[in-house]
Amino acid sequence: MADDKKEPWMNWLALMTVLLAACATFATFKGGGFSTKSLLAQTQASDQWAFYQSKSLKSYLSEMERDMLQLQLGVAMAATTNLVATWQPRIAELDKRVKRYEEERKKIEAEAHGLEKLRDSNAAHGRQFGIAVIYLQLAILLSSIAALLKKKPVWVLGLAFGCVGVVFFANGFYLFWP
Repeated sequence: MADDKKEPWMNWLALMTVLLAACATFATFKGGGFSTKSLLAQTQASDQWAFYQSKSLKSYLSEMERDMLQLQLGVAMAATTNLVATWQPRIAELDKRVKRYEEERKKIEAEAHGLEKLRDSNAAHGRQFGIAVIYLQLAILLSSIAALLKKKPVWVLGLAFGCVGVVFFANGFYLFWP
């Protein structure tokens, strides 16, 4: 064994394997972070949609009450003007409430859509980091096999996988493509 001469490419193999392992570790960390952010944004979007539904129900109930009072008011106008004076302010108040609910629903809807976009963006980042981890792990595996077998072509193949992994790793940050 003392006669075995270390080939110069083996130093590069060791260095590249360490760098690829560091990238894979960081990609795993970042991918998990984006996955968590995506899940959190989905939860917040779901909460907003529930809030939206709540406002929709309140609006619908107010509309129904207003419509019922307007119908009764029409009947009452024929009978007496005393009820008209009592119900008209209530109908006006219900009109304002319905309009307010509509405005609130629009704001809630916009926020929910924003959270869904954030969820989708985080998921896209996370996917890219996940793909990067796969390629980087394959590169590390091939580099390890190349070191054991002392086969330079296997290491070169590992480098090719590593390059692809690094591209996906960079894409995880910048999203050059989805």
